[in-house]
Amino acid sequence: MNYRNESLEQLIFDFLSMVDKATSLLEEKFGTRCILRLWRSNKIERCGTVVGDITYELHGVGCAVYFPDFCIDFDYGSDGRTDGFDVWRLYIFACELPSKYKKYTDKAVLENEFKEYVTLGKIEKMSGSTDELYFFKNNVNSK
Repeated sequence: MNYRNESLEQLIFDFLSMVDKATSLLEEKFGTRCILRLWRSNKIERCGTVVGDITYELHGVGCAVYFPDFCIDFDYGSDGRTDGFDVWRLYIFACELPSKYKKYTDKAVLENEFKEYVTLGKIEKMSGSTDELYFFKNNVNSK
């Protein structure tokens, strides 16, 4: 299992890095990275400003954070985890930055490479996830 798909891994790591940046900003503003409970208990609005021209929009079990140049859309996993990803969210992220991730603006290409990583055991489904979120199997940095 020494096979590495560096371009797929870069897309995933960049996605997770932007999720981390977004949730750090949410934590600075609201005191927590997972703001779903605040929304569901009517302590915050579903949509609003994080800081400056960065805004958020909560949906279902996730959040979209709009930066000036792109949007990062993610779902919270069990216990508020933010290290989960799936094909759809990676595809949307790639389409937000097509000059950097042109290859993955073709969803079929991304789906095939993603499935290969699942088959190789490099990523696996997050237990307790309400969606089909995955994470790197050996990821010790889950949030």
